[in-house]
Amino acid sequence: MAETRLIQSRYRLLDLIGRGGMGEVWRARDESLGRQVAVKCLKPLGPQHDENFTRVVRERFRREARVAAALQHRGVTVVHDFGESDGVLYLVMELLEGRNLSQLLEDNKQHPLPVEDVVDIAEQVADALGYTHRQGIVHRDLKPANIMRLDDGAVKICDFGIARLGRDIGFTSRLTGTGIAMGTPHYMSPEQISGGEVDHRSDLYSLGCVLYEIATGVPPFDMDDAWGVLVGHRDTVPEPPRSHRAELPGFFDDVVLDLLAKTPGERPADAGDLRRRITLGRTGEQPAAGRTVLPAPPVPVAQPGGTAPRLPSWTRNMTTGHRAARAAYPGTAAIEQAAALTGAWTTGAGGALTGGPPPSGTDRPTPAPGLLATLAGRHSSALDLGRLGRWEEAGDAHRAVAAERERALGPDHPDTLASRYEVGFSLSRTGHPADALREFALVADGRERVLGPDHPQTLAARQETAYVLGRLGRHFEAHQVYAAVLASRERSMGPNHPDTLRCRHNLAFNLSRLGRLEDSCRMAREVADARGRLLGETHPDTLVTLYEVACTLGRLDRWTEALQTYREVARARATTLGADHPDTLAARYEEGISLGRLGRSAEALELYAALAEVRARVSGPTDPETLRARHGLGVNLGRLARWEEALAESREVCAIRERTLGPDHPDTLVSRREVAVGLGWLGRWADALVHYRAVAESRERVLGADHADALASRNDEAHCLERLGRGTEAADLHRRIDDLRRQRATPQH
Repeated sequence: MAETRLIQSRYRLLDLIGRGGMGEVWRARDESLGRQVAVKCLKPLGPQHDENFTRVVRERFRREARVAAALQHRGVTVVHDFGESDGVLYLVMELLEGRNLSQLLEDNKQHPLPVEDVVDIAEQVADALGYTHRQGIVHRDLKPANIMRLDDGAVKICDFGIARLGRDIGFTSRLTGTGIAMGTPHYMSPEQISGGEVDHRSDLYSLGCVLYEIATGVPPFDMDDAWGVLVGHRDTVPEPPRSHRAELPGFFDDVVLDLLAKTPGERPADAGDLRRRITLGRTGEQPAAGRTVLPAPPVPVAQPGGTAPRLPSWTRNMTTGHRAARAAYPGTAAIEQAAALTGAWTTGAGGALTGGPPPSGTDRPTPAPGLLATLAGRHSSALDLGRLGRWEEAGDAHRAVAAERERALGPDHPDTLASRYEVGFSLSRTGHPADALREFALVADGRERVLGPDHPQTLAARQETAYVLGRLGRHFEAHQVYAAVLASRERSMGPNHPDTLRCRHNLAFNLSRLGRLEDSCRMAREVADARGRLLGETHPDTLVTLYEVACTLGRLDRWTEALQTYREVARARATTLGADHPDTLAARYEEGISLGRLGRSAEALELYAALAEVRARVSGPTDPETLRARHGLGVNLGRLARWEEALAESREVCAIRERTLGPDHPDTLVSRREVAVGLGWLGRWADALVHYRAVAESRERVLGADHADALASRNDEAHCLERLGRGTEAADLHRRIDDLRRQRATPQH
């Protein structure tokens, strides 16, 4: 196809991304929507192919294109369109910015990926497989080259639909003449090798092979001989990943070895079960179970005069193909390159990443490839610091890398802007929203110049700008930015793309901060419904939005509906994440709030007692969330008029909070006020006055005398003075409160 070819008067082919045995992948521009896409074309099959074979291939391409186009999940490559042009079948897909796992391993000099990345990739792929398996789709060719790690950390599985072609044409021949074996030996399940029935559990086995390799640097059966690889899959127990790399967590060892079970029935039941195990292991909620590993039996070989173990006929003359961390064998077509569909900047002279020629008037020398590799490694290490919650260190590291990338590549190079983006993210997480706002605005402007206003990376920076504006209390400005980003996402990605829905979720949240509670509730409900259809009713993103619906219902005093929604979220999270997961417990806490608001204090008391026990067991007796649950317990004891017990509970929680959080911490002051309330109900007004006054003085010192919370505390103090018969002091204090309120309400010029 010529480079200027326009397919169906819509898709203009720009440059070839990759070429495989049966197709080509082009970067193209969708002229109708003004966005860049990837177009995969099935090569015309020549007269050397059997006519029936050609017909089957074309029919399966069409049918599976329809299936792939119906898949809507953030972990699956989005298919926008398919059809036929001048006898060439084509698929139009999103253009992904990132690297496949095979390329990441090669970039890492065949060393394994960081443990945190491995676990994150495992969790995301399991989530995507769970969705596709529920749709009745089995990939059948899962391997590192078919799994993309995008620049923003998201993971996507590529080549769905086409991969089903293997079983549909029997999986019984090497497809002579195409140069491609259907399936890659290093990642094939035993049932694929033996020609048996293949279902979703075959994908789980292949995923186990992929995870083994990215975690250790080698596949589970690392042999150059095809026979040895195939027999290894069929008969040999793999060595535990931790025998190669001791730093891997125990739960990961168990998960991978279970995935690599020889028979499908011994593997995890489905990808959803797998994802739950990974999530529980990652969060520390599930201790790693011990596992007895049997010694690996020797690989069977043919004996003189005997017969070799039976393998299907299609394995004859087969080479191993190349695994992720090994260079391609001579003569192998660049199938891995074609599978990547990457929109990364091209490699210039000397291996340096370039974005085309430098701007006019500049004479920037090509940076040494060693420098770029070093900076990429430092960038990755800084990301790891952020994942560990060490945001100050992460910010310093990203700042240093950004400065060096700017000198080497220029201020608008995507790598420079990626570092600046992470600087902004670190500033946001360390309580510097104003500085973060400046950084995100700079990145958004740079990306718009280089990538365009509708590019996903540009929109990501704009969206973070809106988030930080909200943190600064500038909710109207945040609303304007969110609305603009949403319009762009809907235009370029469609209304149901996960990124579009994430933006709508944020917009709904911001609407509530603007006081538009009905609008916020309606939009959040729409997003929850859409996420439920797209990702599943129990997906964490669906439940986050449903949680926001419940919060807004509470603010609207629709507590019965709020209670029902919080319970729905808590039940779903208990099923998918576990009963003791922090997100599950957070929903249960809000369930208790709703019960209290509805006057069902006995039920709330029972819930908070159980919640406090779980929190103490999971997080410790002095953890802030444990103390929140105990605070709720004390409040509901008071509502049931059990004031002596309520006072004792409040005193103990207040003492722990003062010791661990400090005397002026908002949580400490809330507890101190609850102590005062208990003392008042017991008629001990002089003691109550001491506590009310201490709370008021602390809030004035920290927040200012005219802050709403400080004024409320002074009002409590005045009420206490009245109960003590000190009416003159109470009246003076009321006048002072009124003056401060008027001053607060008067506009300042």
